Amino acid sequence: MDLTANARTVLERRYLRKENGQVIETPEDMFWRVAKNIAAVEVTHYGQSDSYAEELAQQFYEMMTNLEFLPNSPTLMNAGRELQQLAACFVLPIEDSMESIFETLKNAALIHKSGGGTGFSFSNLRPKNDMVKSTGGVASGPLSFLRVYNEATDAVKQGGARRGANMGILRVDHPDIMEFITAKEDPNQLTNFNLSVGITEDFMQAVQADAEYDLINPRDGSVVGRQSARAVFDKIVEMAWKNGEPGIIFLDRLNRDNPTPQLGEIESTNPCGEQPLLPYEACNLGSINLARMVEQQPEPRVDYDKLKRLVHLAVHFLDNVIDANRYPLPRIEKMATENRKIGLGVMGFADLLIQLGVPYNSEVAVELAEEIMGFIDREAKAASAALAETRGVFANFSGSIYDYPGGPRLRNATVTTIAPTGSISIIAGVSSGIEPLFAVCFQRHILDDDRLFEVHPLFERIAKAGGFYSDDLIRRVAEAGTIQDIEEIPDDIKKVFVVAHDIAPEWHVRIQAAFQRHTDNAVSKTVNLPNHATQADVAKVFLLAYDLGCKGVTIYRDGSRQFQVLSTPSAANEVSATSSQVAAAEETPSAKVKPRVRPDETHGITKKYKIGGCGKLYVTVNSDEYGLCEVFTNTGEEGCSSLSDAVSRLISLALRSGVEVSAILDQIKGIRCVACIVDPETWVLSCPDAIGKTIEKYVNGTVKFDLNVARGPNALLLCPECGGLLVPQDGCATCANCGFSRCG
Repeated sequence: MDLTANARTVLERRYLRKENGQVIETPEDMFWRVAKNIAAVEVTHYGQSDSYAEELAQQFYEMMTNLEFLPNSPTLMNAGRELQQLAACFVLPIEDSMESIFETLKNAALIHKSGGGTGFSFSNLRPKNDMVKSTGGVASGPLSFLRVYNEATDAVKQGGARRGANMGILRVDHPDIMEFITAKEDPNQLTNFNLSVGITEDFMQAVQADAEYDLINPRDGSVVGRQSARAVFDKIVEMAWKNGEPGIIFLDRLNRDNPTPQLGEIESTNPCGEQPLLPYEACNLGSINLARMVEQQPEPRVDYDKLKRLVHLAVHFLDNVIDANRYPLPRIEKMATENRKIGLGVMGFADLLIQLGVPYNSEVAVELAEEIMGFIDREAKAASAALAETRGVFANFSGSIYDYPGGPRLRNATVTTIAPTGSISIIAGVSSGIEPLFAVCFQRHILDDDRLFEVHPLFERIAKAGGFYSDDLIRRVAEAGTIQDIEEIPDDIKKVFVVAHDIAPEWHVRIQAAFQRHTDNAVSKTVNLPNHATQADVAKVFLLAYDLGCKGVTIYRDGSRQFQVLSTPSAANEVSATSSQVAAAEETPSAKVKPRVRPDETHGITKKYKIGGCGKLYVTVNSDEYGLCEVFTNTGEEGCSSLSDAVSRLISLALRSGVEVSAILDQIKGIRCVACIVDPETWVLSCPDAIGKTIEKYVNGTVKFDLNVARGPNALLLCPECGGLLVPQDGCATCANCGFSRCG
């Protein structure tokens, strides 16, 4: 198989079978395991012959090993194995009783254990301080139970390979909405939840009219107060600007497209927001790799014949997954098999645009997004209709939105979803979902003085063909994080190789809206904003998403939360000077920078060295909410501490003054001491050299990190398992190196 090194790392860490911690399965073995398991449904459920199932399994195998289509992670992990839980998305109901609250919590634990993520609406719970007749007391409110759910998730790992992830939604007309909006003001709270406000049409109209709207007690439907819609909207904007949450979900739009309204209202989505579901519903997802849907002759263009064949085969695969699945709860199995929702989406959209020579931030890209997704949606429904001819329509077809004279008779209540594809896009070696490139090239690790760079293969190919490729160029691109200001790169290449932060926010929203117009469910997309974006910029994004028909929107302002990304060496080395200090220093070389005050609380590492001539040396490197902030040393009784004390104090002063870490390391690493006998285990040349190497290990992730330790505008964004890059997507962070994912 044509797999990247990162793809093999992800597969070995998370997907391939292991015995006693050792991988015993190749990627090809895994895909054949999945293909045979899903094709076996033809025999067990639909009376087909063994030879037919074997032929179909071969087709499934080829589309996966060709990296043209991949199903969601639970299917790859669990198909053909003992667990056999294949769905990624679940929604559970929470009713206004203690029995329901804790029954749902138990069910959520079972889902997390089996490898799924859960969504909840807390909107049915009575507000804080409301009366409780059965006890004569007062209610603690939805936020108290949200915190209980968050703590419970900490205790459960998903199938041993995926961490628990949740979506928590509260309607905007709930009396406790302001407490919900500010629930994650402290980034150490609710770390297992993504939060979204359930927005109604009435609320948005009140925002536009600068009017008040009703707050409704869900216990009895009574109006218990009125609130300024603009004040609530502004608070949502403020909190999203601060740390990316809450997002917003347009509830009325979810229910406008609810395919089975006779079964109830949609109240929540899965953790990344792309899959609206009824209570107890589940959905399995899969994505087509658009980067493999380009034919090069006579000139690059979308190969719609190939795409059509693949859509039909993928829909067949996903429909079979419903029957092959072993569901964690009987009620979920009933809903899933009677509605048969699937979510076929895409990945590699940015790579497709590059191959076609189309800038992501262009009208052509918007038109192409709508054209491609319109084609996929039509063909997916045609494939579902074809399956219905032999297998029958989904059980709840009667009363559905398709149940009218001449309406399509479908096997599946929904067929299309745009998911974030964090891990499977790494396996496929392409850009995630419909996101733009995160970086053209970036530094993967630093080993002593060696820098290892990863370059986008299309850029490398084009740069070499154009004669402007060099190691120095790659270093400068990685340091800048963009190619837009590098003179020797031709302008036509710059237009095509734009990265997320090169793109104005409105283009992010327009691309999302183009895909949404032809997607049954919803679209996972992060609207990236620069660090200097204002709250007014965030408000514009929310309003544009509403105006263009999106079903929800998530923003991420660069540097605003603990998932800050280290895409370049310069970004990794930024520390905690304020923006005004940095600007002053850049504009006036003689400008004075005052160090910020040492924080009251820090977190970090301590490393022990044996220094010949000085004895034992303990080096501690600490961070606070803004990044690296201090270094200090201790020596054993036989050691002399004056030199290391002086060096560490000056380094701490420099860190809190905004000096780049790389500049500090350049000065202290490699310093030799004539009294130092080199210890082969640590290989340090002096006390200053030991300090430098400890700082470097901390920055570059060769030690384990707690994601909740590093936060703030220049926080470390390092994977706690491998030290790789964490990319923010819809409230989650996915490692571009090993596939680790953390939501909330």
